[in-house]
Amino acid sequence: MTTASRLVLARKRRGLTVTRLAQMAGLTARRLSDYENGRAHPSVPSLAALVEALEFPEPFFTAEEVADLPVESVSFRALSKMTASQRDIALSGGRLARILQDWIGARFRLPTPELPSLTSFSRLGDGEQVPFPGEAGSADCPAERAAELVRARWGLGVAPIPNMVHLLESHGVRVFSLSRDCPEVDAFSFWDRGIPFVLLGTEKTAERGRFDAAHELGHLVLHGEEQVPHGPQAEGEAHRFAAALLMPVADVIAHTPRNPSTHWILQAKRRWKVAAMALAHRLHELNLTTEWQYRSHCVELGRLGYRKAEPQSGLARETSQVLGKVFTALRAEGTPPADIARDLRLRPADLNDLIFGLVVTAQDGGRNGARSGAARRPQLVVVR
Repeated sequence: MTTASRLVLARKRRGLTVTRLAQMAGLTARRLSDYENGRAHPSVPSLAALVEALEFPEPFFTAEEVADLPVESVSFRALSKMTASQRDIALSGGRLARILQDWIGARFRLPTPELPSLTSFSRLGDGEQVPFPGEAGSADCPAERAAELVRARWGLGVAPIPNMVHLLESHGVRVFSLSRDCPEVDAFSFWDRGIPFVLLGTEKTAERGRFDAAHELGHLVLHGEEQVPHGPQAEGEAHRFAAALLMPVADVIAHTPRNPSTHWILQAKRRWKVAAMALAHRLHELNLTTEWQYRSHCVELGRLGYRKAEPQSGLARETSQVLGKVFTALRAEGTPPADIARDLRLRPADLNDLIFGLVVTAQDGGRNGARSGAARRPQLVVVR
């Protein structure tokens, strides 16, 4: 018997409507709806047609139920501008990430989540508040204060953050990658059973990826599990948090000359590993440039190609340290990615989509004793 929630998940992961999938599988839309609602189960030939159309292994459709991931609980940016297909592909990726997280969590000891919450920074008074220079005019901004609290709690000081993904993972955030089938979605985050998740797109620049990771941390910290992180206000708060986290006010002021030039911005962005436009905006946000200077910087940076890219950056895209260690440990014990995908009832390519392409999706060539180390599962500990 097929599991209705998995049939729906597979269809949405491929970005298909009920009508389109029914056509591909030689079914009526009404019959397919019956399958997805659990009112009927497909025959053997019908299931085979669905397996072929959806490109999921047949065992995927008969495994346990998969909990829904409501769009209301996810920090999508510009939700109103997303197509239903883009939204469904991204949300289904989040549901698959939860399945993979459960599989890994049952075999490895992962870092415990330790994110400061909205309530913890709303009662600053235990010496954790960092004074802000009066010239910056940022002390009254809750997102700015929250970023300072995170830096204080995590012992970051005001130094640039070397790797955003590694920082999130060391504090218990589960970081996965988004499918290339929805390049329009930069990133999103959500909480699940007390565990914070961040899914990052991999098609943008490395600088954009770092800012996306910090932006989603802002949602997790500022909005938590209680608030619905949607709308311009929530996005503005997360954006300000990301800028403050990556470019702390004290460090920016200490290194910024009077009347910074566009050339200086292109050199200085390397210090904080951010996009040139993001640094230009941060300087203006902190009143370190005038409105006229800011507009001039934006025009010049746009002319040089920095509006949507970072020409000649050389900065490598950040990837998961935890997932890298997990798959290295499994490979060492004789468990190849093909076996992991089989346990998860996924194609190797779909597994790879979730883990930043860390494994080669080659066909399983077969080997002896692949499970010989199964009784000696290693314990993974990320050392900060």
